[in-house]
Parts: sequence; structure tokens; C-alpha cells
Amino acid sequence: MIKPQNSVSILFSLLILLSFSSLHPPFLDDGTLTLTLSESSKSETSNSRRSYVVRFIDYKDVESHRDYLIWNIKSDGWEWIERRNPAAKFPTDFGVVSIEDSVKMEIIGEIEDLSKVKDVSLDFSYARSLLEVEKLERENGFCNVKKRPGKIFTRMSFEDEEGVEAHPSSLSNHTINWQRHLLGKKSQVTSLFGADVLWAKGYTGAKVKMAIFDTGIRAKHPHFRNIKERTNWTNENTLNDNLGHGTFVAGVIAGQESECLGFAPDTEIYAFRVFTDAQVSYTSWFLDAFNYAIAINIDVLNLSIGGPDHLDLPFVEKVWELTANNIIMVSAIGNDGPLYGTLNNPADQSDVIGVGGIDYTDHIASFSSRGMSTWEIPHGYGRVKPDVVAYGRDIMGSKISTGCKSLSGTSVASPVVAGVVCLLVSVIPESSRKRILNPASMKQALVEGASRLSGPNIYEQGAGRVDLLESYEILKNYRPRASIFPSGLDFMDCPYAWPFCRQPLYAGAMPVIFNATILNGMGVIGYVNESPTWHPSNEEANLLSIHFTYSEVIWPWTGYLALHMQIKEEGAQFLGVIEGNVTVKVYSPPAQGEKAVRTSMCVFQLRLKVIPTPARSKRILWDQFHNIKYPPGYMPRDSLDVRNDILDWHGDHPHTNFHTMFNMLSDAGYYVEILGSPLTCFDARQYGTLLLVDLEDEYFEEEINKLREDILNTGLGLAVFAEWYNVDTMVKMRFFDDNTRSWWTPITGGANVPALNDLLAPFGIAFGDKILNGDFSVNGEQSRYASGTNIARFPAGGYIHSFPFLDRSDGGASQNVLTSSLVKENSPILGFLEAGEGRISVYGDSNCLDSSHMVTNCFWLLKKILEFTSGNIKDTVLFSDSVRQAASMYIVDKQLPSRRTDVNFSAYSAVMGKELICRTDSRFEVVGTKGYNIQVRGRNRKLPGYHAFDMGRSSNSSIDTFDRKIYSTIPQKASDSVSNKYFGLFYTDEVDMPVMVASHWLVPGIIAASGLCFLLFFSFWRIRQKRRRRRKGSSSRYPNV
Repeated sequence: MIKPQNSVSILFSLLILLSFSSLHPPFLDDGTLTLTLSESSKSETSNSRRSYVVRFIDYKDVESHRDYLIWNIKSDGWEWIERRNPAAKFPTDFGVVSIEDSVKMEIIGEIEDLSKVKDVSLDFSYARSLLEVEKLERENGFCNVKKRPGKIFTRMSFEDEEGVEAHPSSLSNHTINWQRHLLGKKSQVTSLFGADVLWAKGYTGAKVKMAIFDTGIRAKHPHFRNIKERTNWTNENTLNDNLGHGTFVAGVIAGQESECLGFAPDTEIYAFRVFTDAQVSYTSWFLDAFNYAIAINIDVLNLSIGGPDHLDLPFVEKVWELTANNIIMVSAIGNDGPLYGTLNNPADQSDVIGVGGIDYTDHIASFSSRGMSTWEIPHGYGRVKPDVVAYGRDIMGSKISTGCKSLSGTSVASPVVAGVVCLLVSVIPESSRKRILNPASMKQALVEGASRLSGPNIYEQGAGRVDLLESYEILKNYRPRASIFPSGLDFMDCPYAWPFCRQPLYAGAMPVIFNATILNGMGVIGYVNESPTWHPSNEEANLLSIHFTYSEVIWPWTGYLALHMQIKEEGAQFLGVIEGNVTVKVYSPPAQGEKAVRTSMCVFQLRLKVIPTPARSKRILWDQFHNIKYPPGYMPRDSLDVRNDILDWHGDHPHTNFHTMFNMLSDAGYYVEILGSPLTCFDARQYGTLLLVDLEDEYFEEEINKLREDILNTGLGLAVFAEWYNVDTMVKMRFFDDNTRSWWTPITGGANVPALNDLLAPFGIAFGDKILNGDFSVNGEQSRYASGTNIARFPAGGYIHSFPFLDRSDGGASQNVLTSSLVKENSPILGFLEAGEGRISVYGDSNCLDSSHMVTNCFWLLKKILEFTSGNIKDTVLFSDSVRQAASMYIVDKQLPSRRTDVNFSAYSAVMGKELICRTDSRFEVVGTKGYNIQVRGRNRKLPGYHAFDMGRSSNSSIDTFDRKIYSTIPQKASDSVSNKYFGLFYTDEVDMPVMVASHWLVPGIIAASGLCFLLFFSFWRIRQKRRRRRKGSSSRYPNV
């Protein structure tokens, strides 16, 4: 039996524990999620086998690798796959095995535990064709898509035939119209580059080994003088080109037909047939073909292919090995323009010459993919690509058997540059070629000799149009050296220096990052032993502080140099231009016959525009940290109306697919800063609005708590643009991928709505799981709502806008949108709320801001939202009394979208299972910490080389001094919602009439005080009971005396 005193103690302890649990509720399941297949999937895959690439540490003959695995793997369910191709007679560093799905984890584990094995990965396949949409089935509607066999690849070229009016870009929703020829008569592309000048000097590409990785070529083709070798790497028994693409590419490089001359007619052609007639290839085919190219000492390799998967490590690392063996690789940048962030791999690798396309008027071709590279996002910034551009529209080349034809595309521009490279290689005497020429020195000659075009920016044209004769002059007198590409950054040089010329630097901002490439022509490996140095040109330039991240080891041939630039606090009122340069010294081992280490000093010029720190209301912070893109996971498209683009892979960055929005905000006088670290890593007092757009990741508990405080008590504005999220739809969007022999299912929706709902829970706001489509109008402004979601919860006192839309999330997805039987229902999609000192706006769709699949933009709405969240300016239409919520909009938790339990989300997340830390994209003073309001705010902290900063209030703060009020509100309802773990702005009648309290300890304070009152009351009650018993006992005893 429990004594009363113990009961009181236990009850009081429980109350205290409850008070702390209310502050720190469980946010995410710490356990590892496991991938489970549905019953249908299990039945479909239970007996299937997959091919895997096993990479070994050393090169050995095939038999040695095979016997090693047979001897050491004890389990059954696997077999070695024999590869019969020309590379079989050479040592190799990999093998291909087939493993049954039922035992794959056990066998892969056994293989990876072997000491001579590097790793095991799926044998990815490549397809140079469009993604297709299956014929719509009634049960799946717009959700069920498939892709052709192979890895996703850009369409490589376009026919320019009569009657062909338009061509779709491979992975975008854009259409390219080329019916109108730019020139009445097609020009010889060789004459436009002055190839005849070098021909007259006797340079024709002689004794240059040129590998063409494509669809093959026919024997004894009349257009070619020197077809040295044809090899087949596919599973088809032919060497011939049955599609014509490989022949065309070879013609641009080395054709001798007068109607379609190539650049280097005496080049030795090595035709690698790596694509089938169905335009399919596999990683293992490429690995074998690359190994063979290395073995036979190829000089130049053209790869007119590309795709978005830069995480196929066996492929990517083999490209590194290829270039490390002094093979100059030229590759097409992709045909996914005019979208930004659409660079294709391997052209986006720094050791590869990535080629974009222009037309004959020196305009960037609409089909040409744009930079920046997206490998580095979210914590860094992308590199400059393409490297150069070349004519890629209406180019003449050879047909399969005889005659010429015209094609367009970056896969045509790539062989133009490859032909230029072959011609340049032949300029150098054969005896000294390997000493002088390498992937870095050739890229130096091309980018330094290129002619910059007047209109396009650096992420459209790179260094500019290839200039054969200028590059020839550079190579003629070349001495091995290192350099930086681009050679400088000038904020005054618009539009070439976009986006940097659009937004000056100012004190207090997030670091502006520029990522340059180090080209080391001195050797395949180089070293940076000392940190780069900033040399200001005058006293004012000392206001610039630069943090450097860079490659300490440069391999193969290239590295990176990233400048993280901030204006110091004392420059808060500075207006002017800062100039100077950055130097970095590169070392390389001595070449053969040399004794001294090779050294080269690289110089990077800087010219930066600086302005006084803008007003807080004009500063917007973009959350990049919580974005997840393809690869590595299947991130689905945002607009389900788009049928030929199943993946979200453009970076979701203001300088990639949101670049039009960025330009609009710049024109409107706003300043957009990028946050690539958690939400704890910024000082909310510096920003008018935090902008969350199309985010897929989870949130740390500290982020949720800090954002709540930032809005309620610091006056931060929050603008959220969500996306669709519906588990049933995600399941229907799965497709069977033949290269992995598995079902691909989206790991989240267009946005991670359950995570956003956690973030918004302290304010009583939540999104639902509808998928809404339709047009609507506000005050004469027409907008398209494309696969957006609905608002499911919203507090009283806020403003909600609802419109009649089709809900395609349940049943409607199986019907045509235009079917008259479908009923439109009013759905809330746009909300405004005043919360403490801050303001919140939520909208359920981001496609109207995203250039990828935008039908109509909603920039007008974004401006109105920012006017409210940053400046408390209320549009009379958006804030009319007719849309003010008299009562709370509320549904229970089980009706809200839930997280998928069949996906290992932690494998893709930067939050789940990860450490909360501010990275180098954050303000220097919090780098390496957990951020503001966690352990730093209010303390002065000095880092080596930097001035001390007041973490409580920066000297350049654009906020007026005021007596801070700490806000919270008293909840009316704290019922069944998990969200109600917070006492915040919850379903109150008037959220703009807050009660002044010490909000941080409100919850434990209330509960602890209640517990104390209960304890006092209980103690008082017990004392009274004892007294009564005593009185009663004494009266009963005396009569008995």
C-alpha cells in the first residue's frame, strides 16, 4: 500500500516530469526506418535477380577476380557474369555479378567485407531517350509513369527536317521551336572557327587517337579516311550504327565530305559502340570501354551523353581515372535548357570539358542546359559550367551510309569542340604531347582563348564561344602552370557576373560564396600547402573578410577554391567598390627528368560592390538547408501535370530553377540571402522574412523552438510555399526500374508536409493532403494552382482565402481534369496570420515561383505576402473582413498527412540522425556551433583572424531599438493534437491580442504552480482530517472512563 506522503511526492514528480516533457516532446523516431515492399511488390520481385558492379582495389585479370570471389563467398544465390568484349584481354578493376534479391543483403555484406573489394553498387543503365508516360490507367491516372530501360539521360540531338516544328526538352516541360532557319544556307561550321587556317599550316589531326563513345559507325564509310578500330560493348551482335548518331558525331569531328567537313580529317577514329539500337547502355559497359580506352592510349574522348545522376560513383570515379590517365574528355552539357541547374554528368565534372550550345547569331541556344552545378548544394555553391560554348544548331554532319544531314543539340556542339581539340592536339609535336597536353592545359587553352558573348551570363556561356585560333596561340607557347577558372569576379560586370552583379555585398549578411575551379597543368596531382591569401588594393578593401575552403590535394588535374565573403561590422555604412586579388600557390611533383618541385602562383581578381546594410524589411532569408533533390533519392516532380519529368533535380535554389523569382525580388528592392545550415544558424533580428519554398527535409527540435521564438518575440516574418503530399499518390507514382530491378517510390511528396506541419504547429497551422488543381483570380490577377495542397488548420483571427478546385488526390486522379462530372469544391489555400510581434503567410503551391514548370507566375502574390510579413502592410483585398476567420479551422491529428513508414528517410535527410551544426555558409561567428539562441547569443566570441562580434546585437543591426515584449497566448483548446505539445498560438479567438508572459517557462511554470497548489491543498486537507479524527476520537473515549 502506498502511503499518503509518497503519493504526494509521486504526483508532484509526475507533474514536474510532465512540465519538462511539454517542452521537449518526441519529434522524430530515433529508430532507423526500414524499407518494406507491399505484397504486390514482394510477389513481383521475390525471385528476381539484379546485376551489381563489384569494384576491386587492384587491377588483375578477370579470372583472378572471379576466382577470388568464388573462393571467399560461401553463400549461394549469386553468380559471376562473363563479359565478352575487347577489354577482356586487359587487366580490370571490377567484375559484374548477379545476385538473387532474397539473399542480396547477406551476399553484398560478404563481398564488401573482403579485403580486396572496394565497394559494391548496382549496375546502372543509361538510356538516351525521353521519359515516357504510360497510357493513363483508370486506377492510377496521372500518377503512374514509367521510364524507358536505363538511367535518365538527355536527348542528344534533334532532327532539323521539313515539317518538324518543335522538339521537347528531355527532362523539362519546355518546347523548342526550330522551324525558322537562322541562315538561308547552312554554313560550314569549320570555316566559322577558322579551321582552314590551321589546315593550311599542315595541322589536320594526324596521329591523334579520337574515341567516340556513341552508337557506332559503319565500316568503310566514304566520309572517313582513318577509321582505326570499331568495338562493340553492348549485348547486341553488331558493330554498325543503325541510328546514325555516332556516324554524325564522327563526321563533325573528322569527316572529309565537302558538304559536311569535320575539323580534323586525319584523326584516327576509334568508334566505341556503347549504346544499343534502343539507345540503352549500362555502367558496366562504360567501365569496360573506359578501361580499354586507357589501355590503348586514347588522346581525346567525346561523350555526347549526359544525365542528372552525378552519384553513380563507379561511373564518376572511372571518369576521374580516365582523365588521370591523360585522356582529354569532351562532353555535352545537356539539352534541358532554358532551365537553370540542369547540367548533365559527366560534363559537370571539373576534369571534363563541358560544352553548351549557341546558334549562328551567338545567342545561347534555348535547348542548352544552364549552370550552376548542384553537387555542392545546400552547404556550398555550384561551380561555373559550361566551360565553353560552341555552335550547336543546324550543324551539318554525316549520315549513316552517305550524304549529309543537319542536327541540333549540345550533343552536336560537343563534337564541334572535340574536333577543335583534336586539331589543337596535332599542333603539338607527337614527341612532346604528353609532356605539354593534358585535360587541364587543354581546358586552360580553351577557356583563356574563348570569346565572351555580350548577352549571356557566366552560367549560360562559361568562358564564352570557343576560339580555335586564340587557343592555338596559347598552346603554341604553353608552359605548364596552374590557373583559376574563371580568373576573377566583378560585381560591376552585368549581365555576365549574374547573379552576383544583381546584389551587392553588405555587412551582416550571410556569406556570399563563389566557387572557382583550379586547373593544374603542371601535373595530374597537385597540392595547396598554404591557405589562399586576400590582398586588398586599398584601405577600404580591408572591410572585406574572406573565409576559404579549397582542395588541399588537387586530383585529377583540377580542384576547387571557394570564397566565402562577408563585409565586416565596421562597414555597415560603407558605400563603394572593393578591389583586390586572392592568391593561391600550387605545387606539383617534378616531371620526368626534373628534380625541382613545380610551383605556380594563381591569381583571382575581385571587384565587389558594397552598400550600407539594407533595412530589415528588405532582407529575405531563403532556406536552402531543408531542400532534398535527386539524386540520391526519388524526389518526385512538384507539378503532377508534367508528364515527361518525373524527378525534382534542378536544385531548388534562387540561382537555378527559382532564378526568375530572384530577379523579380531584386527588381522590387529586396535582398535575398541563402541559408544552407539549420534555422538555428541565423539571427532573426536581421531579416524581415524567412522564405520556405518547396522543402522536403525534416526539422531539428531546436529549429522548431527557435523559429517560434523568432516569430513571437523577435518580429520575424514567415512565408511558406508548400506542395502536394499524399501517400496514396506517392505509391501510385512508383515505377519499375530495370537497371536496379526494383520499384522506385517517392520518398516524400512535392514537399514534406508532415515536417512543415511540425514547424507550424506552435501557431495552430497545418496543411492537408489534397492535391488541388485549377485557376483562380484575386483582384484581377490570374493564377494557376498546380498540384498544390490545402490548409487544414488555421487559428481564429487569421485571414483565409478559399477557391473552387478539383481534388485529384482520391478518385479524381483516375479521370481527365476536363471531365464535366468532376465537382469543384472550395478549398482553403492561402492564409495570413499575425502572431505576437511576427507575421505568417502560408500558401499550398510553389509551382508559380518555380521556372521549371511554371504555367503562370504568382510574383504579384509573393510581393503582397512580403509586404505583410516584412512590413505589416495589409492589402485591402487579401485582408478584407469577409475572409477573416471567426472560428478556428481544426481537424484531429489522424486526419493530417502522416509520414511514410516504409521509407528509410534518414538515408536522404540532413536532419534525421545527423548533428545540428552551423556550416561554413553561416555567419563566421557561429560556424562550428549550434547557432543563435542555443549557446552563443549574448556572448562576444572572437575567431582567429576576425573581429569580436556581439552575438546579442550586431553593430549593423537594421532594427530600431525598442523595449522587447515576450509574447505567448493562453490556449482555448489542448485536446487530442500532438501539435498541442506546445502552448503557443492555438485556436484562440484573437491571436493578435497576446497576453504578456515569460513565454519560455510558461508551460512548466503553469504546471509546476498547479502541482504546488495541489500539494498545499492536499496537505491542508490531510491536516484537517487528522484534527477531525482526533476530536472524534477524544469525545468517544471520555464517556468510557
